[in-house]
Amino acid sequence: MTYFDKNTVKLSHQHMKAHLNKGDTVVDATAGRGRDTLLLSQLVGDGGKVYAFDIQEEAINSTKALLEENGRQNVTLILDSHHKMKDYVKSARAVVFNLGFLPGGDHSIFSHGETSIKAIESALDILEEDGFISVCVYHGGDTGFEERDTVLEYLERLDQKKYTVMLHSFHNRQGYPPLFLVIEKNR
Repeated sequence: MTYFDKNTVKLSHQHMKAHLNKGDTVVDATAGRGRDTLLLSQLVGDGGKVYAFDIQEEAINSTKALLEENGRQNVTLILDSHHKMKDYVKSARAVVFNLGFLPGGDHSIFSHGETSIKAIESALDILEEDGFISVCVYHGGDTGFEERDTVLEYLERLDQKKYTVMLHSFHNRQGYPPLFLVIEKNR
């Protein structure tokens, strides 16, 4: 298989498709415009459950409209920070993050390293055995480097007996191509 024609989102979606099952409970920690939420909803099917978080009402409304357009009803939309996911979800097969800012939204509102680490810790706490967390890190610009560095340093210290952390990057692409990380909870 070649990855030269892929991008970070396609890698993330490919991973979700390969590892999720009908009936799973999953979390979209950063609903954004709802594309990941919709895919997760379709992958887990009507018997599954999706919890989608965002701190911006604009993101929740975009996601809601996309889900309604596609007749999806197995999603609970939550206008709250992803670092509070444990208040809403007891366990999940997968948690999906896109770190950065809302596409087409206000760029002064973005995720930060400190709260992203708290959110990843919450995700690790609710993650089922053999589950996974995927993280797309959109860095660059004025703010993304701090978050990228904070997240990478944190993940590097995770206990390798409990978790496997994989980092995918398009190392020779110009600019600041997003990073794709997968954290698997070992059996």
